[in-house]
Amino acid sequence: MANFKESKWLAMEISHLIKDIQGIILQARDRAVRSVNFERMVMYWQIGKRIFEEEQLGKERAEYGQYLIKNIAIALKPDHGQSFTSRQLERFRQFYRIFPNTSALRTQFSWTHYKLLISVDSDDKREFYESESIKNNWNSRELERQINAHLYERLLLSNDKNSVLAVAKKEKLPESPTEIIKDPMILEFLGLKRESAYYEKDFEFAIITHLQEFLLELGNGFTFVARQKRIHLDGDDYFIDLIFYNRLLSCFVLIELKTHKLTHQDIGQLQMYVNYYDREEKLAHEKPTLGILLCADKNNSMVKYALPESNQTILASQYKLYLPTEKQLLNELKRELKKQSIN
Repeated sequence: MANFKESKWLAMEISHLIKDIQGIILQARDRAVRSVNFERMVMYWQIGKRIFEEEQLGKERAEYGQYLIKNIAIALKPDHGQSFTSRQLERFRQFYRIFPNTSALRTQFSWTHYKLLISVDSDDKREFYESESIKNNWNSRELERQINAHLYERLLLSNDKNSVLAVAKKEKLPESPTEIIKDPMILEFLGLKRESAYYEKDFEFAIITHLQEFLLELGNGFTFVARQKRIHLDGDDYFIDLIFYNRLLSCFVLIELKTHKLTHQDIGQLQMYVNYYDREEKLAHEKPTLGILLCADKNNSMVKYALPESNQTILASQYKLYLPTEKQLLNELKRELKKQSIN
């Protein structure tokens, strides 16, 4: 019996040892891959620097840069195939021009990250996406989605530009929910069709299924707490659709899902939930509970007059099931600027 116990103990010890060794191997492989990828990225940067420096020597000659890149690509093709096309070499040149300090290159970024950042058309916007990628540990696919969803522009529709950048760079903590929460929210990843009829329970199920993507779209600092949270009031049961906590704002965030146009009854219901959480769940050191009505359509004037002027806890955010086009975004920006000029 003792031998059996001893052999069982040895088997368990060996199993743990094997798992530890496998972990060491996988970590080493991961570091090796990241090291190789980073060295390749530095190589691209160095090529871009060399092209840029040579280009500057001949900057007085018209179209010298294009002539230079074209001939380098032709010379490299026999030994390196299509790895260094004119387009790639031009991208390397841009890489160096936009990120001139090699020591500031991020080891956690892939070349795909940098290709996406290079394509961003302004320094402020690029700095914002770089900061957000680092802070949220975005892979290149998520960075691409946020750029295509015009995250930066959507935040600027309702926020001060300097404040958005300061929060992104962690120069200050957000002071109000509007510095974090987006309006509209782009939820194309849920897979719901605009033309199809669906119920709020379908909407909620799709969000839970794609919770990671939804948290990213919500904004910084959110953690999931509960769904369909039951509260009992004098014999009546009520259910809050989704509950989150935001560690940056230090408060609970209650979300009610509405697939119809927002009504004042919806606002009243959410206000009751917020009051309940403030009085029964919120701790003394925490800030007031925040309520978000995530709706298919909203009437801004109705929201404005259904809530007191001092309201800081109830927000209405429209959701869209598709990525906006650049034209739609520009039209929205023009409308917002026109409203600001009138006010």
